[in-house]
Amino acid sequence: MKHLTLYGRPGCHLCEDMRAALEEYRAGFNFILTEIDIDSDAALAERYGLLIPVLADADRAICQAFLDPAALRAFLDRPEGNG
Repeated sequence: MKHLTLYGRPGCHLCEDMRAALEEYRAGFNFILTEIDIDSDAALAERYGLLIPVLADADRAICQAFLDPAALRAFLDRPEGNG
């Protein structure tokens, strides 16, 4: 199963928009979404700052600010183990 991480912070409307947009993909694709509040970790806050939201697979960003459907689909269509 694919694992996605959404880096953001509470009260971020772009983060909420990306989370909602990701829900549309849950019916057709099997993935786990983990949300991380960057303000809970100083290193994450420094790394991502105002770039949020960032959707990532491990440490590689798939898209930021807005959901990129083509990039997300490319990731979700890739066979397991071909990170």
